[in-house]
Amino acid sequence: MFVHELKLAGIKDQTGYPFDVFAIKEIIRKGSLTFDRPVTFLSGDNGTGKSTILEAIAVAYGINPEGGSQNFNFHTVDSHSDLHEAVRLIRKGAIPRTKFFLRSETYYNVASELEELSRDPMEGGFAYASYGGQSLHTRSQGEGLLSIIENRFGKDGFYLLDEPEAGLATNRQFSLLREIHRLVKSGSQLIIATHSPILMAYPGATIYQFSEAGIEALPLEETIAYKETKVFYDDPERMMYYLLD
Repeated sequence: MFVHELKLAGIKDQTGYPFDVFAIKEIIRKGSLTFDRPVTFLSGDNGTGKSTILEAIAVAYGINPEGGSQNFNFHTVDSHSDLHEAVRLIRKGAIPRTKFFLRSETYYNVASELEELSRDPMEGGFAYASYGGQSLHTRSQGEGLLSIIENRFGKDGFYLLDEPEAGLATNRQFSLLREIHRLVKSGSQLIIATHSPILMAYPGATIYQFSEAGIEALPLEETIAYKETKVFYDDPERMMYYLLD
C-alpha cells in the first residue's frame, strides 16, 4: 500500500486553463490532496476537474496521458494540460510494481495501440496475452475495460481509472467492484474518478466530492451522486413529472 500526497508548486501564472478549473483552485487553496487509502474516489459534476487531476498525476508519473502504462508511447492529439509540470507527488512506501491509466474516453486509442503492437514481430502475441488474449476491438467497450483490469492489473500496482463505469451494465459494475477488491487485497492503490454510487460504495474508500462547498471527504450517503440517484429511484414518477412538465 502506498500513500500519495498531491501538491501544486512553482505556478507563476494561475490564470487560464487548467488553473481556473474548480478542483485545481481548491487544491492550491488547501495546499495538498492526500490519497492515503487503497481506494480513493473523485466525485462531482462534469467539469469540476476530476479527469484533469487524474491526467496530471498520470503524466507526472511518466504514464501516457491518453492512457496505458508507462510503456505506451502512442500519440493522437495534444489534449492534456501542462498541469503535470506543477504537480509534486510525495510518495510514502515502496515504488509501485506497475502503473496504468485507464480512461474511458480514450479506450479506443489504447485498443488500437495494442493492435499495432500485436503486429510487431518483436512483440508477437505478447501484447494480447497481457490483455485477455484477443483484440480489444472485438469486444464492447465495457467488456474491453474489464478485460484490461482483469488481465493487466496485478499486485502492488498504482492504477488511475477515469469513469470506468462507462459502458458497464449494472451487473458488470458489480464485477468491477470485485476486481477492485482483488487489487486492494494484493496491495494495490486505485484513484478512480466516477459518477457511479455503486462503485463509490466500496468499503473503506475515501470519497472526495468536488462541489461549490469545496473539496470534501464525504460518506457515500452524503454525496450528490448518491442523493440524486436515490431521489429518482425512490419516486421515478414524481421525478418525471418535474423533469418533463
